[in-house]
Amino acid sequence: MKLISTPGNSIHGELTLPGDKSLSHRALLFAALAHGESVIDNFLMAGVTKVMLDALKSLGVDWEFKGSRLIVQGKGLDGLQPPAESIQCGNSATTIRLLTGALAAAGVPAVLDGSPGLRRRPMKRIVTPLQEMGVPIQASQGGTAPIRLEARLKNQLLRAVDYRLPVSSAQVKTCLLLAALAADGTCILHEPQPSRDHTERMLAMMGVNIQTDGRQVKLTPSQPTQLRPLHLSLPGDISSAAFLIVAALITPGSQITLRDVLLNPTRTGLLDALRAMGGEITVQNSSERGGEPVGDITVTHSRLSGTQVDGPLVVRMIDEFPAFAVAAAYAHGRTDVREAAELRNKESDRIAVLSRELRALGANIEESRDGFTIQGDGALRGGLVNPSGDHRLAMALAVAGLAAQQTVTVQAAEIIGESYLDFVSGLQSLGAGMRLES
Repeated sequence: MKLISTPGNSIHGELTLPGDKSLSHRALLFAALAHGESVIDNFLMAGVTKVMLDALKSLGVDWEFKGSRLIVQGKGLDGLQPPAESIQCGNSATTIRLLTGALAAAGVPAVLDGSPGLRRRPMKRIVTPLQEMGVPIQASQGGTAPIRLEARLKNQLLRAVDYRLPVSSAQVKTCLLLAALAADGTCILHEPQPSRDHTERMLAMMGVNIQTDGRQVKLTPSQPTQLRPLHLSLPGDISSAAFLIVAALITPGSQITLRDVLLNPTRTGLLDALRAMGGEITVQNSSERGGEPVGDITVTHSRLSGTQVDGPLVVRMIDEFPAFAVAAAYAHGRTDVREAAELRNKESDRIAVLSRELRALGANIEESRDGFTIQGDGALRGGLVNPSGDHRLAMALAVAGLAAQQTVTVQAAEIIGESYLDFVSGLQSLGAGMRLES
């Protein structure tokens, strides 16, 4: 499919977003590990969550959809069954890393694999600490998928660890916290910078003794592990909201409101960065939903100026850099991104691909080892781009076309369905000039 984005229309109106992807993954998996029925409203159905659903089905977990409501019959850690075949995780690093932690705790033998893109992503960062805990696990020779876990005696607990993560990663942290549910004592994890804390919040809701102190997380398991079922409604995905926020900021005459969006402070770095650039972004009706802060975000077209992003802010907006780079290209002045080398380990090498594709649209962008520099002049030319199988790049490049001088055509745009099935229809409902063609 080709996604054609045509400039000339301002966008206006209100939109409610699908459930947050990170929360959907965790709620689904944690519900499977609980004892009893969990009910999750506004669950995100997309490519990356479907592979987790299929994986849990292969482990003997029953679930069903009723509208946007997901009902999961939890089996508990001791109720997971060995899969008949290898578990295919598609493009989803969240699925393979979180599921590895759960299977490590359960002692269930399995092989976890995925797409060629997933096989390029680093898995040694979970395999090494799991081996220190006594998990019988191996990755491929290059430290990537496939991952193989051997069976472990059900009464054999894992070793508690005091471990320093080499990178700030909520996926790695969650993997190890799940494994810690089967440890013989308190596990302590240290991060270079605090990453998103959805796992800590949700496990605490389910009765786990877990404590966070800045960059340190402690989990003290109870044996046997008994997680309480979940009954919650998920807020809108802040990472999906990022594209709509940038679309409104760069498109003249635009103003939109996004309802019930996740506003966890570990995820709102993009809002801080865009406000620093002069973006008019306001939050109203703040409340709590499913143990997470939420609110309505109103965004008005703004003249943006260049800024600098580094340090802890990078971790708080790590998934939003494709959208942010588009905003920087339309800003006036220099934007520097540093200390963001982890972007090279996403669905694509996001530093290299962002630089290449934005340059094709007329942006003045140069990549560095750990980031990029954009000299913005308030405009992009337009043209033909390829997101290289990266859903967030596809959406960011499509948004870039809404304010360009000419049409932007995004090739292989079906990859957007990995995380945001209603992306095009949502923007169309706001008045954007956007259409799909086969």
